[in-house]
Amino acid sequence: MSDLHGKTSLVTGSTKGIGRAVAAALVDSGSHVIVHGRDEAATAEVCAALGAHAAVNGDLATAGGTGQVLAQLGELNAVDVLVNNAGIFSVEDFFAIDDEEWLRYYQTNVLSAVRLCRALLPGMLERNWGRVINVASEAGVKPLPQMIHYSVSKTSLIGLSRGMAELTKGTGVTVNSLLPGPTWTAGVEEYFEGLARDEGKPVKEVLDNYFREHEPTSLIQRFVTVEEVADAAVFLAGNPAVNGSALRVEGGIIRSV
Repeated sequence: MSDLHGKTSLVTGSTKGIGRAVAAALVDSGSHVIVHGRDEAATAEVCAALGAHAAVNGDLATAGGTGQVLAQLGELNAVDVLVNNAGIFSVEDFFAIDDEEWLRYYQTNVLSAVRLCRALLPGMLERNWGRVINVASEAGVKPLPQMIHYSVSKTSLIGLSRGMAELTKGTGVTVNSLLPGPTWTAGVEEYFEGLARDEGKPVKEVLDNYFREHEPTSLIQRFVTVEEVADAAVFLAGNPAVNGSALRVEGGIIRSV
């Protein structure tokens, strides 16, 4: 495991799911972790449970909320490792989504990362050490027809990551994107429980059929765990030779070399 002792890490959207697992893994690696969420009580609870360094609160989907988060960060140590994990997803009919919903996805999944990188990346470059990890998705490379809006936002995040990596040339700063495949989180569990109810089938039957019917190219034929995604994030935080990459943790769904 990478040694990140003395480094301060901010993980956005870290009260549950992948974000919480990444925060926990970074705590285990010795980093001073700052957890983030929109609900102050929930964020404080997770901070205490993980033994994290501090908690910050605010809605990163808005400029005002991001300003609130940055003001809280100003009272803490400079951020060395930024994990842009905060995001939203949903299954929606492409023809039913209006401009407002598209913009909501861009504000939450893309501009949240833009705002934080614009504020925190210059300090990393000045100190000549830093890591930016943008949590995208395999859907950013293999767009999902039932989640086109989500997929396109993640494609944008991958492009953003590569573009910002170019700004770090010759420095001790790296910018990478992380591409999890279908990952078993509380939100995914809730979705499949609802799907099973709608279809009148046991949850196990729906899950057993999912990869065979919807993700036949998956080589592992199961959901990725949040711990597996977190391990990949810690790897990116600790390895200075990996820069400008899109690291796939998706079980081989993307049929490409």
